[in-house]
Amino acid sequence: MTSASSLPVVALTLGDPAGIGPELIAKLLARPDATTHANIVLIGDAWLWEEGQRLAHVSIEVEPIGSLADARHRRSPDRPAFFAVDTVEQSDVVYGEARAAGGRSVLQVLDRCMDATIEGNVDAICFGPLNKHAMKLAGLAHEDELHHFAEYLGVKHYFCEFNTLGDLWTARISSHVPLKEAAGYLNVERIVQAAELIYRSLLDNGVEAPKVAIAAFNPHGGDGGMCGREEIEVIVPAVAALQAREWPTAAPFHGPFPADTIFLKAQAGEYQAIVTMYHDQGQIAIKLMGFSRGVTVQGGLPVPITTPAHGTAYDIAGLGQADVGATWQAFLIACRMGAAHRRALAAIRA
Repeated sequence: MTSASSLPVVALTLGDPAGIGPELIAKLLARPDATTHANIVLIGDAWLWEEGQRLAHVSIEVEPIGSLADARHRRSPDRPAFFAVDTVEQSDVVYGEARAAGGRSVLQVLDRCMDATIEGNVDAICFGPLNKHAMKLAGLAHEDELHHFAEYLGVKHYFCEFNTLGDLWTARISSHVPLKEAAGYLNVERIVQAAELIYRSLLDNGVEAPKVAIAAFNPHGGDGGMCGREEIEVIVPAVAALQAREWPTAAPFHGPFPADTIFLKAQAGEYQAIVTMYHDQGQIAIKLMGFSRGVTVQGGLPVPITTPAHGTAYDIAGLGQADVGATWQAFLIACRMGAAHRRALAAIRA
C-alpha cells in the first residue's frame, strides 16, 4: 500500500458551481488510478460534490477531514480526502448562469487552497473551471485569476499563464488585454523572463532538455522591418540575450520564427515550448490542435496551480456531457510539479 506521506498533496476544487467543474472532478476521481498519483484533498461544498457525482453517474468514497493540515498526515491515500466548506447555497445556483454567488464561492475556495500552500499543507492546486465574469461580480479586482493568485501569494517577480497540450507548452508576453495594446507589452526583459520561466517549468515537469522557440510579433516576422520593427528592436535582442547565458541544458532558445509556421515546427517535435507575443497567437493554434486536452498552468507562482483550459462550458452544464480529458491532464501536471515543488522545499530545509 502506498503511503500518503510519499505522494504530493494536491488540492482539487469543484470550480464554478454553475458550470461543468463538479461533474469533471467527479469523473476524475472515479478513475481508479487517480489516487496513485497524489494524496488528493477535495475542497468544496458537500451539496455541490453530491451534485457532481449525480451528473457523472458515480459514487465515490471519500475520507472526511477536519482541516487541510490533516491531509498530509493520512495513513493511506487510497481514498480522496474531503474538506467540506459552506460557500454557496444551492438555491443561489442556476446552471449556465454567471452569478456573484458562484464567483464568491470560487474565490473563497481558492483562497482556502492558497492558505494551505502558504502553511505547507498542500503542494499543488488543480482547480475546476471558473468564470471570470462571475468572479468579477463577486468583487474580483484583477483582470484574471492569475493576478489574484499572484497578489494573494505575494509574488513580486515576473509571472505569466502557460497553456499546454500534451508535450507542447506555450507562454505569452501579454494576455487578457485588448489586441491594440499588445505591442506596448513587448520588451526584452519580459521576453527573457517568459522564456526562462517556461524553460524551468518544463524541467520541473520532467522534460530533460526543453527546446524553446520564440515567436515573431508581425506577419512574416516583420519582413526585415517592412512590416513592423518589433522583431529588430525587441525580439531579436531578447533571443540574443537568452543565447548568451549559461543554462542547465545545451542551446535551449531559438527564434524568432513567424507565428504562422512556428507551430508546425512544434508539431514535428523540434520544440517543447513556444513563447508567443499575445493571447490568440498561441491560443488559436493550441485549441485547434486539441481543445479537449488543453491545460492552463499558472506560471511563476511559488506553488504549482493548474486547470483545464476550456472553461465552464455553460452551454452543457448540468447535462452530464463534460469530457474529463483536459481536467485529467491538468491534474497530472499538478502532481508532477507538486512533487518537484515538494522536493525543492525539502532540499532548502535540509
